[in-house]
Amino acid sequence: MHKRLFLIGLFITSLVGCKQSNQFETISTNRQQIPGMVWISGGIYDMGASDGDRMALPHEKPKHTVKVDGFYMDETEVTNAQFSKFIEATNYITTAERPVDWDLIKQQLPPGTPKPQDSLLLPGSLLFKKTKESVPNLYDFSQWWRWTNGANWKQPEGKGSSIDEKDNHPVVHVSYEDAMAYCNWVGRRLPTEAEWEFAARGGKRDKIYFWGDLTDKLSSYVNSWEGEFPVDNTQADGFEKSAPIKTYPPNGYGLYEISGNVWEWTSDWYSSQYYQYCKENSITNNPKGPNEAFNPNNPYIDERVIRGGSFLCNASYCASYRVSSRMATDPNTSLEHLGFRTVMDLKTE
Repeated sequence: MHKRLFLIGLFITSLVGCKQSNQFETISTNRQQIPGMVWISGGIYDMGASDGDRMALPHEKPKHTVKVDGFYMDETEVTNAQFSKFIEATNYITTAERPVDWDLIKQQLPPGTPKPQDSLLLPGSLLFKKTKESVPNLYDFSQWWRWTNGANWKQPEGKGSSIDEKDNHPVVHVSYEDAMAYCNWVGRRLPTEAEWEFAARGGKRDKIYFWGDLTDKLSSYVNSWEGEFPVDNTQADGFEKSAPIKTYPPNGYGLYEISGNVWEWTSDWYSSQYYQYCKENSITNNPKGPNEAFNPNNPYIDERVIRGGSFLCNASYCASYRVSSRMATDPNTSLEHLGFRTVMDLKTE
């Protein structure tokens, strides 16, 4: 999912701790109320693919026991309105609004890759485009992602589009750096992957989705792709792209759109072997991810973990609205279906 640099690379080359537990335990403490945030009591849970999850990928296994301390989490994804206030206060320029840094890209491409035309290095981001026909290979995401000059958080569908009347939609086209800049401004941080999954489960143990194990009412719970991906979206859930926050019911902890709508950044580096390492080395207490990224499929990219799925997730393709679903993404990437929410530790003043 390192789509920004990976797809630019495609364009360029075409031109030339963890013992098993059967209990879900929460730990309560006294805390203050913070508007727009939910207190998530610390707890012990089994992280990873739930029993019976036939869509689970190898990097969601093995299931392993994890303990996290309590923390506050935004009840919704950060919205356009919230991000606008940050931009107005700081004059920050997002990754998608800057020219593409060729010196950075060439470090993450095979040696000797020639520099592309300047038109491919203009500011922009990745937009989803439907295909006209069925796609036999659903793992080749270059078939539906397009590098688009002028696409960014305030022009989410490219030049001429805007976020007018979308104040309460999640902000998208934000890179990891952009999300971190917002966190620093607001005095918060991104969740670890372990914190994110604990919160997403909403107090339910060994369930595939935040509401349980059945998908008979999927369109009532999440904003996802219903129909043949990536050809036709029936919009059974009411939306083709992002939905306003608090459109769907919250999970057991009061978190809205924790599944579907847009993917969310976490602070962890991605390693395809990290869960196995946790289990073998009994890494259980507030894990913060591996010390370095490792993805044998993308050896030139140091990726971060994103969670939650999006409006593009389809039951026959990835079903990434599952609470254990995880993806690896280039930190420099900005995408039409990628946003974030923040967390904050308990103040002990």
